[in-house]
Amino acid sequence: MGAYHVLSIDGGGIRGVLTARLLQRLEAERPGILRKVDLFAGTSTGGLLALGFAAGWTPEQALALYQKQGTRVFIDSSLDDLKDLGNAVGAEYDSCGLKEVLFEIFGDMRLGDLPKKVLISTFDLDNRPASTTKRRTWKPKFFHNYPGPDSDAHELVVDVGLRTSAAPSYFPIYQGYIDGGLVAGNPAMCALAQALDPGTGGQRLVDVALLSLSTGRYPRFLESENGDWGWVQWARPLIDLVMEGMSDVADYQCARVLGRRYHRLDPEFAEPISLDDLTRIPDLLDIAERVPLEHSVQWLSRYFR
Repeated sequence: MGAYHVLSIDGGGIRGVLTARLLQRLEAERPGILRKVDLFAGTSTGGLLALGFAAGWTPEQALALYQKQGTRVFIDSSLDDLKDLGNAVGAEYDSCGLKEVLFEIFGDMRLGDLPKKVLISTFDLDNRPASTTKRRTWKPKFFHNYPGPDSDAHELVVDVGLRTSAAPSYFPIYQGYIDGGLVAGNPAMCALAQALDPGTGGQRLVDVALLSLSTGRYPRFLESENGDWGWVQWARPLIDLVMEGMSDVADYQCARVLGRRYHRLDPEFAEPISLDDLTRIPDLLDIAERVPLEHSVQWLSRYFR
């Protein structure tokens, strides 16, 4: 077997602008990076990018999508706010705008129609087992288009995109699924497992090279050393803590398993950038311009040949 190239992209809403611009810069230094990728993995906005790149998008096309269509995706109204009591009992946005945008791009395309392999993380709120011997439960779900008995090649790209990006409180539940960031905000380790699985990727560990891209992070901390906290105190930080913590776990695992054949780009922000703040697109582009890429280009030169 030859080298097997994997690109994994984190979730982060509009912060996908950062990822698209970084890939644009990397492509300028090492043309053809995306063509060399065998497996695209993604969560939420990273899932949308993974689907797009697997369909043949360029970074320029991805970036233009955020810039031109962002207002159709993150659109709210006073009537919706009234109905949802200002987001207290309803999602901040409906998914109609995103669904329209995705359908315009992908139409009736199915995962099996994509030229490249994908792994898209979601969370299934009800597994609805066909067998009475299996328990009904919620569970992670990873959509992929590898051949085999558990293939999801028949699934519509639009539906998978809406499932992986149904971020709780931001978008409604879609077809019983919510954002994969709850279990794999950084899907790199999931991608590696799929690449090594004898029934799907079937690769040898020594042949896999994995590039992992975040959508940027703002360093956080909690000052309380011995806080006696309940749900009221934990409500705000808990989701961020869990999702960011799991991303770091995946980074730790991939680095130990793959060693030098793994590389992660994870730029830091000087201040928080919300996943739905369209006004920060210029800031995200500016941050992407200032990220040092020398080490990343050297890594690509060696492992993405």
